[in-house]
Amino acid sequence: MGGPYLSEDEVSAARAHEIVAAGEAWLLDVREAYEWEEVRSPEAHLIPLSQLQDRHDELPEDRQILVICHSGARSRMVTDALVRADFPAANVAGGMIAWESVGAPIERGAGPAGAVS
Repeated sequence: MGGPYLSEDEVSAARAHEIVAAGEAWLLDVREAYEWEEVRSPEAHLIPLSQLQDRHDELPEDRQILVICHSGARSRMVTDALVRADFPAANVAGGMIAWESVGAPIERGAGPAGAVS
């Protein structure tokens, strides 16, 4: 990783999976609960975008944060805000769609079965 934090503010899903699997990052999922129930990474921590301002104290300040959503748009916004607030954050490009497509581990909940779409 080149020190404790990434130098870039966006990583591929494959690279994100490597970093998370190695225990070198905290995966923040900013999707809504109904999306989380459908499919999620077993390593992810859910703090929906709509709750993030009220729950920002749950974010680690001393670990690399990788931010993920469905396709990468919401997580890009969150990443930009976290970087401005001096959190070591990077966006997972392509979101859960990319995460699943690279074969990273997923769990499914009560939502409908099938691929992330």
